Amino acid sequence: MAITDWHENDRPREKLLKFGEASLSDAELLAIFLRTGVKGKNAVELAQDLLDQFGSLHNLLNASEKEFCQAKGLGKAKYANLRGVLAMAKRHFESGLTKGDVFTSPEQIAQYLHLHIGHSSREQFVVLLLDQKHRLIELDILFTGTLNQASVHPREVVKIALEKNACAVVLAHNHPSGDPMPSKADIDITTRIKQALELIDVQLLDHIIIGDGGHFESLAQDNQL
Repeated sequence: MAITDWHENDRPREKLLKFGEASLSDAELLAIFLRTGVKGKNAVELAQDLLDQFGSLHNLLNASEKEFCQAKGLGKAKYANLRGVLAMAKRHFESGLTKGDVFTSPEQIAQYLHLHIGHSSREQFVVLLLDQKHRLIELDILFTGTLNQASVHPREVVKIALEKNACAVVLAHNHPSGDPMPSKADIDITTRIKQALELIDVQLLDHIIIGDGGHFESLAQDNQL
């Protein structure tokens, strides 16, 4: 059945406008992006097939151009559209963080981080450098690989904080496994970096761990900082 034959409240676009984007499934959101289906399948059915093929929306968004374009119903034009949408989302969150207090909404910074490192298949350790009003100065990727105590040196965080004249710092890294719960190594590294930053009077505000699907853990909120 064509989507135009569905009840108005079940059509993805109308449903989003009436009830908000949170009311839509991954397949329905993807269908809005796809706009059309293929022969024998409407956009929602095609979207669900793609999610089944890639395993998740996370994997689809993180697919290479070759992997993306090989899928039925996709191609270079849709790949370019997707990268453009993701780039706009990154800039939207980045603009909010540079103009306002980064901690007015912990979810906002987590969403921003998820767009930057949440889709990476490798673990990435980043530092958010903040000014005296806790506005974002810069995001720097310090390390890519398996995180342990030997991976990230506190002196590197101190060095970049001094170079950028930061007054506060937020640490963050992703867990490609999808589970954002902090490990003992995560907590140990956080403690060492916090102690190093205190020597130069720079405050470590948080260490945020990004998991899958927008899930995150804040060491500050968990009283582990």
